[in-house]
Amino acid sequence: MSKKNEESPRVSASPNPPPLPVAFISSRQERTFAARKSALRKYCCTPTATKNTWDCLFDEGYRADVSINTDNGGVLYAHASILGVNSAVFKSMLSLKKSRPHGRCGRQRSISINGVPPEAVQVFIRFLYSSRYEEEKMKEHGLSLLVLSHAYAVTHLKQECEWQLEQRLTTENVVDIFQLALLCDASRLSLVCHRFMLKNFKPISATEGWKAMKQSHPVLEKQMLKSIIDEDIREKERVRKNNERKMYMQLYEAMEALVHICKDGCRTIGPHDKVLKEDQEPCHYAACKGLESLIRHFAGCKLRVPGGCIHCKRMWQVLELHSRLCANSDVCKVPLCRSFKQKRRKQNKKDEMKWSILVRKIVRSKSISGAPFFSSEST
Repeated sequence: MSKKNEESPRVSASPNPPPLPVAFISSRQERTFAARKSALRKYCCTPTATKNTWDCLFDEGYRADVSINTDNGGVLYAHASILGVNSAVFKSMLSLKKSRPHGRCGRQRSISINGVPPEAVQVFIRFLYSSRYEEEKMKEHGLSLLVLSHAYAVTHLKQECEWQLEQRLTTENVVDIFQLALLCDASRLSLVCHRFMLKNFKPISATEGWKAMKQSHPVLEKQMLKSIIDEDIREKERVRKNNERKMYMQLYEAMEALVHICKDGCRTIGPHDKVLKEDQEPCHYAACKGLESLIRHFAGCKLRVPGGCIHCKRMWQVLELHSRLCANSDVCKVPLCRSFKQKRRKQNKKDEMKWSILVRKIVRSKSISGAPFFSSEST
């Protein structure tokens, strides 16, 4: 039998490889998960018994090969493999440390974590084992855990600390959290704190935290004051633009109401060839009532010349503005529409420019282009 025939049974008898352990999630499922992220934050598929085992391993220090020295002479025992897997910083530190004999446990390495409460260090190391923490401990040592997670590059704990601190922002603690967020490169947390400080500047500026920042970080205080001034200027500009936009919207709605009155009639006023019903439905044009009074005054005023009466002057302006917005003056039923279009040819450039700017802003406020009655051709 040839070599080829000898190998063939082996190939056919070999089992198929197992599928790769990859969970494919559809885009719709991914969006749903993102929307429910806060609700699923505490969800984990790891059994509770497994987590309890990891907690027990940390509490008992079984075959621990690392001792962690904390402030006030405290000592915690941990396992180098677990520390190294969860933190690249720990991995680098432990690779440089020389082990020393330590009783029955064999050889042991030692590291120090100072500058934070010993209990915070204990919560931090426990999290590396089971990814769990107690809510009360997080409330008490949230700032210290943020520092530790940043210093030892434990990303998932850092994100959790940021989220927890965001939920607990107050006028009393926001300055301290803001400074720490800047030091720990927590960009989202610093942004949330900054916005919170802009909205609540007066009560925050009277807190002890602000006074301490003023003494220890005067440059940061100046930057904050500058950002508050800039935000105030932007807010005033937004209010001005919103008021301006409202005014242009009202002018646009007045133009619509004018066409409605002259074409279909409204309430007790309308075109001479149209019979108005007494039981008409309420008009949905808010500007109709004011325009009706203005038109009635214009029709009966004895000083109906430009500049003769303030109300008549306003009516002339309304009619001229309509003529500049009207898409087809040949079929338009608004009085003097075609006359004003012809008059535009004789206007000086300065007046023409003013009207063009006004028409352009009105059109932009409504975002129209070739609407049923109005056009942006004149802009």
